[in-house]
Amino acid sequence: MKNTLYYGDNLEVLRRYIPDESVDLIYLDPPFNSDQNYNVLFADQNGSSSAAQIQAFEDTWHWDQTAAATYQEVVEAGGKVSLAMQAFRQALGDNDMLAYLSMMAPRLVGLRRVLKPTGSIYLHCDPTASHYLKFLMDAICGPVCFGNEIIWQRTNAKGLAFTRFARNHDVILRYTRSEKWTWNPSYTAHNPDYIKQFYKYTDADGRRYRLADLTNPNKNRPNLTYEFLGVARVWRWTKNRMEDAYREGIVVQTKPGGVPALKRYLDEQEGTPIGDVWTDIRPVQSQAAERLGYPTQKPESLLERIINASSNKGDVVLDPFCGCGTAISVAQRLDRKWIGIDTTHLAVTLMKHRLKNAFGPEISKTFEIIGEPLDLSGAKTLASDDPYQFQWWALGLVGARPVEQKKGADKGIDGRIIFHDDAKSQKTKQVVISVKSGNIQVSHIRDLRGVVEREHAEIGLLICLNDPTFPVLTEAVGVGFYESPWHTKHPRIQLLTIEELLAGKTIDIPPSRDMRTFKKAPKAKKKPSGGMQNMFFILKSI
Repeated sequence: MKNTLYYGDNLEVLRRYIPDESVDLIYLDPPFNSDQNYNVLFADQNGSSSAAQIQAFEDTWHWDQTAAATYQEVVEAGGKVSLAMQAFRQALGDNDMLAYLSMMAPRLVGLRRVLKPTGSIYLHCDPTASHYLKFLMDAICGPVCFGNEIIWQRTNAKGLAFTRFARNHDVILRYTRSEKWTWNPSYTAHNPDYIKQFYKYTDADGRRYRLADLTNPNKNRPNLTYEFLGVARVWRWTKNRMEDAYREGIVVQTKPGGVPALKRYLDEQEGTPIGDVWTDIRPVQSQAAERLGYPTQKPESLLERIINASSNKGDVVLDPFCGCGTAISVAQRLDRKWIGIDTTHLAVTLMKHRLKNAFGPEISKTFEIIGEPLDLSGAKTLASDDPYQFQWWALGLVGARPVEQKKGADKGIDGRIIFHDDAKSQKTKQVVISVKSGNIQVSHIRDLRGVVEREHAEIGLLICLNDPTFPVLTEAVGVGFYESPWHTKHPRIQLLTIEELLAGKTIDIPPSRDMRTFKKAPKAKKKPSGGMQNMFFILKSI
């Protein structure tokens, strides 16, 4: 299997591309607006509102005609999921929460279908919806397959605690496909206070240890009843084993007549088993090296814990709401295979940059992207179906960062490229970009020139779907050139067609010591494997 990024609706991708029982581990962090007023989610709606244009990073779900149709499809499919959804509607009414559950239900059903019998699914959510999702997952997987409700405590509390306790945690629900699953026990280092209290002895070589009881709790063991070092007891070990351990120095008698005890060394213990309340993983801070600027980015350490616990090297990890790609980046670093799905070209572009920065340019040969236009015909179809996605995809072809889209507020700029070509002044310079899917007019060149002058940009780029006419090209040439400190000249106004970009043509930009569009992801560092985290267990639930 080749690692794969899919652009598109994850429900359609699951149905079309992902075979039954082919995935070992699923992690999903579906969008949901935790900051909404709680009451807004439950405001009754008549279902007549039109669907809003979905923007990148938008975390809202609305009860509209699409949500109503999806609800009807789920209910008509029958079974326990149908009964659960009918109960939700009866209890909640027609509102945004029901829309959210209606959209999630068929996706969660599809995710269970692709999960292997020994696989696990981790559903990341917040307290606003976690109880509904747990009930829904019980209907999909069965209550017996519920594993954990993990509480991840973020360091920063959300909101002021004037009328309630501040919210500072997320919920991660862990379910399995069956009653046998892949599990690798995880541990954290012992608390220093615990070590100080219990491991208070130190060998000559500096190794810390505690003294453990060697007596047997079962007193009816004649074969283990004997005298050792002058003390008669029912022991845990046979006499031969006790004598061998004594000669090795791991069984000691601290004083004459004292009960012999076992030296239990700190460095031989696994540590403290990780529980279901996680307070040791910090969110991605504003100055963190791994921060990419994606608003819902989760820390790599969070995904590392999940992937290590519920998969092994070579297993397949799926993230159907991939976002900025934390799950697939960690899966790559931990030698897992992976599948990522996202519905925006912006996210797919960001993931490509992240993988390249973390693992080097050769990483692009190890995965494929399905759903992106491969030729001019596909680009025209995307432009017709979804202008915003076309715009984000086109910007990705030149490695540009999209400008936040607010209706009437883009000021003629769809994207930017930031570069530095002057080592002396350290001045930040930019290319401003406009994307056009229709015919190009001379007025478009004049408008772009005005934007370049207004923004004090060095270069303006117009990406066009259709070929520009001769007058348009003439108007662009007449704007002149930008001369870099390297004494290289570059057209101030440049035009690139989608066909040229797909053929490999690139923007004419000065040599830059630090041209960055997206924040650069740090190089991936593989952690040494070993210890209990690499042990493979198939456990039967109790």
